[in-house]
Amino acid sequence: MEKSNSRLHPMLTAAAISITVFSAVGVATLTDLVPPSIGSQEAAAVQPVEPLVSEPVQPKPVKKAVAKPAPQVVEAPASAVQPGYLGMVQAVREVRQPGEHTAVGPIAGGVAGAVIGSQIGGGNGKKVMTVLGALGGAMAGKHIEKQARSTTRWEIDVRHDSGTYQTVLSDVAPPYRPGDRVRVVDGRLQPA
Repeated sequence: MEKSNSRLHPMLTAAAISITVFSAVGVATLTDLVPPSIGSQEAAAVQPVEPLVSEPVQPKPVKKAVAKPAPQVVEAPASAVQPGYLGMVQAVREVRQPGEHTAVGPIAGGVAGAVIGSQIGGGNGKKVMTVLGALGGAMAGKHIEKQARSTTRWEIDVRHDSGTYQTVLSDVAPPYRPGDRVRVVDGRLQPA
């Protein structure tokens, strides 16, 4: 059995210890656990002072005083009338609108139905099932396409402060609930 020497080189050990000590002192200094050096404060406080050499002072020309106009008083603008109408949300309804179908749905459904119908029966029964499968597939394709193209909208009923009612349409789910105060601006809702 061979014996391996797993000791670290002394220089590597010394470097690791010095980096650890240096890091610990740096962290302690940054967190004010080690007080600042007194010698650095005294050296900054006691510095040789050079004697002042006085030079003849030339008189500066006197500037004439110019009267400044009194500051103008600016009044705050009157509160601007915000556009739109204030009101309260009365109801929020989700409305699903069926989509319009194109020729793609019935054609694709008819082809799929004919293929499936042709797999059933034999002879004249096979022909009848192909025709029935095409008709049923066309109807199902039309229905499926309408469902796929349907849209969801929201109707928000708002009672204005004037007493009138308005229904606002939204393509996205509104954050408003019945009883919320809102402002209606150009057919869109904003928080009041």
